[in-house]
Amino acid sequence: MACRCRCQQVGKASCLPDSSNTVWVSACHPGTLNQQQREEEQTWSWKPESNFAADMDLRSELLKSIWYGFTALDLEKSGKVSKSQLKVLSHNLCTVLSIPHDPVALEEHFRDDDDGPVSSQGYMPYLNKYILDKVIEGSFIKENVDELCWTLTAKKNYQTDKTSSTVLPEKDAFRLWCLFNFLSEDKYPLVMVPDEVEYLLKKICMGMSIEFNCVELEDFFSQDSVQQSGITVWVFLAMMNSGKITRGIEKTIISMAIEEVYREIVGDVLKEGYLWKKGQLRRNWKERWFTLRPSNLSYYTGEDRKDCQGNIVLDGNCCVEEVDDQILFGRSKWITNVFNPVLPDRDGKRCMFCLKTLSKTYEMSASDTKQRQEWTTAIQTAIRLHVEGKTSLHKDLKMKRREQREQREKRQQAKEEELHRLRALQEERERKLAELDLLKEAQKQAQALLEQDEQRRRQQHEQLQRALEVQLREAEEARVSMQAEMALKEQEAERQRKRIQELEEMQKRLEEALQLEIKARRDEEAFRYAQAGLLAEEEEKMKALMRLQEEQEEYILKTQREKQELKQEMEAKSRSLDEAQRQLEEVRANRHRVDQDVVAAQRKLRQASTNVKHWNVQMNRLMRPIGPGEKRPSLGSSFSSFQIPTQRDPGLRLRRRSGSEDQDEESKENVDTTAGCDLEKRHSHASNGDMDIP
Repeated sequence: MACRCRCQQVGKASCLPDSSNTVWVSACHPGTLNQQQREEEQTWSWKPESNFAADMDLRSELLKSIWYGFTALDLEKSGKVSKSQLKVLSHNLCTVLSIPHDPVALEEHFRDDDDGPVSSQGYMPYLNKYILDKVIEGSFIKENVDELCWTLTAKKNYQTDKTSSTVLPEKDAFRLWCLFNFLSEDKYPLVMVPDEVEYLLKKICMGMSIEFNCVELEDFFSQDSVQQSGITVWVFLAMMNSGKITRGIEKTIISMAIEEVYREIVGDVLKEGYLWKKGQLRRNWKERWFTLRPSNLSYYTGEDRKDCQGNIVLDGNCCVEEVDDQILFGRSKWITNVFNPVLPDRDGKRCMFCLKTLSKTYEMSASDTKQRQEWTTAIQTAIRLHVEGKTSLHKDLKMKRREQREQREKRQQAKEEELHRLRALQEERERKLAELDLLKEAQKQAQALLEQDEQRRRQQHEQLQRALEVQLREAEEARVSMQAEMALKEQEAERQRKRIQELEEMQKRLEEALQLEIKARRDEEAFRYAQAGLLAEEEEKMKALMRLQEEQEEYILKTQREKQELKQEMEAKSRSLDEAQRQLEEVRANRHRVDQDVVAAQRKLRQASTNVKHWNVQMNRLMRPIGPGEKRPSLGSSFSSFQIPTQRDPGLRLRRRSGSEDQDEESKENVDTTAGCDLEKRHSHASNGDMDIP
């Protein structure tokens, strides 16, 4: 930013390396390590103690220029700068910054250099304390500081082919260097990001009245030698000197465009051009060259800006008013509008507008309506910047572009994280679907096994039924034979009649056992139907999960347009998914309970089958006839000859060993009880003197 003050010539001092007292510094050279760059960034990244934004911006801009001059003194690229070179640099900086140079302070600051090198921050304390802290804004011309640092760094780094027709003049290269410093990032080593490079090239092409070709810039950034994070000023100047951007354009047009962009961005010139101005005393119209900055509006006699005729200070009390071109009833008409105040044309001047301050009102006229609109808009922008406390429009725009880049990077990172999370959810869903498929397959296999067991049980029941029918027929035949013998043996018939009654009671018990078995089987079928219902409910939940998946896929497609709605919908979908998972767990728990009920029904069925076997054994024992003259066997022999059938049903096996042992114990107890009752009856008959009939 150029300051309006007294000018001083820049001393062109030659800096020669001195092998004596040297100072360690951190400099930026091609091929330096990342660790060195981080140390340099920490060294040159100044943290201000002042609370004024203007001082912060001024010191930051000065440090950028001084950084180039400082690193240019390291001719051997060893990271060291001699003490004599630092003296010359400090003296020149004090000269261009209008600060009294104190050589004693420099000697005092580095008096211990003979003992060894200082740290990488050795020069920064002196630069801050004795130079930058004494800088007063407005007491120097910043362009002189830039010229000094450019002179030092261009000798070392800016090597061009003078015979080439595309090489820019020295003055244009210097202005591009200043523009690069203004738009570069506040990190060291200084680089300019691709977005800022494109912005600067568009401004230059607009100044040359040509269309910017983005293809050339994309090809340039696609090269391996160019880092995507940014380019250095020397790479940028080499690209400009290559002629890819300015191919076929005269150097004068290029220079005028670069100067215009330089004055607009670095010089904070919002707008400049010719306007007609009405005098304050003589009230005549004169054409002046106006230059608008955020703080003032200056006007000169010519375009060279050598003879300044006046300076209008802009503040929050200023306002600009346009003049209406419409003339009613042959004369001017004043139209008062709060939002767009206008004044009638006067003195034959059209496209007029006036700038009002607290003390004066300046009347001006533009060449056409478009120019008037541009000037009034630019002046209103300058007033707005002053009211908002901002000193530069392009600094404000630069900060906004940086914030937009940071927000864009954050959005991109958030989008990548969201996509990663969605992919993880998709993988988890696919895994759960695979598990559900496995569960379905296992369920099908279990169903097939249950059907096989059911078929086996039916076959065994039919066999048992046939055996019972055979036994019943045999019992009927025995009863008929005993009735034929009743005439001969009355007492034997009486015993046979009692036995028949016992058989009838046994048959009733068998029927009751069969009814219990049928009831247990019906319960099992009911439980199976309940299990089928649970499976159908589980399939409905799976369909709901699939619908949720389709909704989430549609939701992914909408994330680019509706970012705020995406978060809410994703939370709702996540809750729905959690609810579906919870319901699925409940269905599994219900299915587990049904399985337990099926096991209980099977246990009842096995109990009924055991009772049937027991009564079958009892009936077989009772069906055996007692022959005449047979002696009743003793209690011990009868008990030893009684055996429990060993027929086992493989379809009725229990899953737990403890359950099988309980059933065996109950069967043994029933057999023992029945055997005991039979023995008591036989003893009672033996005591009465009865005989067994075979």
